[in-house]
Amino acid sequence: MKFLLSIITVLMFVIPISAQTISPNLDQLSKIQLFPAIQELREVLSIPNNASFPEHVEANVQWSEQAFQKRGFSTQRIHTDGPPLVLAVYNSPGAEKTVLVYLQIDGQPVDASEWDQENPYTPVLKQQKDGVWETIAWGDDVEYYEDEQRIFARSASDAKGPVIMFLAAWDIMQTLNDNPNYNVKVIMDFEEELGSPHLPQAVIDNQELLESDMLVIYDGPRHISNQPTLTFGARGITTVTLELFGPRVPQHSGHYGNYVPNPAFRLSQLLASMKNEQGRVLIPGYYDGVEITSEALEILKQVPDDEEDIRRKIGIASNDAVAGSLQEALQYPSLNIRGLRSGWVRENVRTIIPSSAIAELDIRLVPETDGERLVQLLKEHIQSQGYHILDNRVPTEEERATYDKLISFRYRKSYAAFRTEYDTDIGVWLNKAMNSAFGHDPIRIRIAGGSIPISPFVTTLGIPAVLVPTVNPDNNQHSPNENIRIGNLKDGIKTYLAILLEDL
Repeated sequence: MKFLLSIITVLMFVIPISAQTISPNLDQLSKIQLFPAIQELREVLSIPNNASFPEHVEANVQWSEQAFQKRGFSTQRIHTDGPPLVLAVYNSPGAEKTVLVYLQIDGQPVDASEWDQENPYTPVLKQQKDGVWETIAWGDDVEYYEDEQRIFARSASDAKGPVIMFLAAWDIMQTLNDNPNYNVKVIMDFEEELGSPHLPQAVIDNQELLESDMLVIYDGPRHISNQPTLTFGARGITTVTLELFGPRVPQHSGHYGNYVPNPAFRLSQLLASMKNEQGRVLIPGYYDGVEITSEALEILKQVPDDEEDIRRKIGIASNDAVAGSLQEALQYPSLNIRGLRSGWVRENVRTIIPSSAIAELDIRLVPETDGERLVQLLKEHIQSQGYHILDNRVPTEEERATYDKLISFRYRKSYAAFRTEYDTDIGVWLNKAMNSAFGHDPIRIRIAGGSIPISPFVTTLGIPAVLVPTVNPDNNQHSPNENIRIGNLKDGIKTYLAILLEDL
C-alpha cells in the first residue's frame, strides 16, 4: 500500500486528479492495484461457493459483508426463503442519483476429477507453453505478472473475478480521496447458478430499499474478440424435463426386441419432430412476435463477429440457419436439448430395452416472447404427436394399460428476458466511461445469448439495466478449468474505475 500511495502521489503531482483528468492514468493506476487484487482474489476463490450447501453460502456472505464494510459501505442481509441477499450501500455527499450494482458470488458445482489441479477451490497460476497450461509460482510483486497468465479456480471468471475488479477500483478511488457523484447500492446474489429462485419475491418485498435510477450488472464475458464490451440485454430462460415411459422395468432386447416399443427411439423421434435440419423450431407460432427491423439489423451488424473464426474455435463446420448471423440468431427464442439419458452406456452398457428415456430442455426467451406461452406450445406439440401428458409423475397401472404413449412433463420458468435501448441515460453514461478507459467506443451487443436474473429488477423497480462484461471469453465458465486472464483482470479494474469516476 505504501508503494501504491507513493506512485499515486507522483501522479497527482504531475497531473491534478479529477474525473475529467484521470483518464491518462487509468492504465498505471490499474496496474498498481493489480497485485493486491490478485491477493484478494486468491482469498475469496479459496472459499467454496456451491449454493446447495448452506455452509458455503454463509462463508461467502460473511466475506462479502466484511469486504464492503471495510471500504465504508453499510451492509444488511435481505432474508429470503433460501440463501440471503446482501445489500451494501454507499451514499456520496450531494449525490442526486443512485446506481444499483449486481454482483454474483456463488458458482457452479465442481467435479474435481475433471480439473487439471488438485482442488478447484485452491486457485493456481498458469502460463501456456507449447499449447499446454503449466502451473507456475505466485509472484511477490506486480511486475511478475503478465497479461497472458491465468488464474484457474471455480468462479475465477463467473463471477468472483468481477467482484474483485469492483473492489480494487473502489480502493483506487478512495486512495485518490474521490467519490462517485452518485450513490451506490450493491446487491450480492448467492444462488444465481441455481436460477435465483428467491430473487423475484425479494425484489418485490424490498422495493423501497432497492430503489435506484439504473442497474449495472458486472458479469459475463466480453465479445469473443476480447475487446471492451457493453451488453444491453440478456435472454431469459425456462427449463423443461420430459420423461417418456416404456416397459415397467428394462426388458431383455433379445426376448422382446421388435415387440416392446423402445422409449429411447420414441423420444428421439419426438425431439426430432420439434426442429428441422437447419435448426429452426417447427412448432407452430414459436417465433411469433419477433420482428427484426432494418434499424435493429444495422445495430447487429456493428458487432464485429468473424463467424468463420467463431466456428473454427467452437469446432463446427457450419451453423444452424435460424437467422443470417450469430447476433441475429440471438434475437429469437431457442429450443435446446441440454441432456439425454436412457439405459446404460460405455463400460456399463447392457442389451436391454430401457424402461424410460429422459430429455432435459432449455428455452431461451427474448423480450418479445413469454415463457408460459412457449411451454404451452411445446406441450400442445407433444400432444399432437399422440402423447398422454402426465404432470411430473410416473404413470399408474391403469394409465399404462390405457395409453399407448405416456410422457411426464415438468417445467420451470427461471426468469424473463430484458433489453435496454442504446440511447438511454445509462447507455450514454457507460459508453462515455468506456471511452475514457480505452479511447474508443466499446462493442455494443443488443442482447446476450445467456441468461441472468435481472428481469425482476427491471420490471419491479422500473429501471433500465446494462451489463458490463470484463472477463476473457475463453474462460471455461461452468466447466472444469475455469480461469481468468490476468490482462482481463487488469482491464476490468480500469473499466470499473472509469465508471466510478464518470459523472452521472
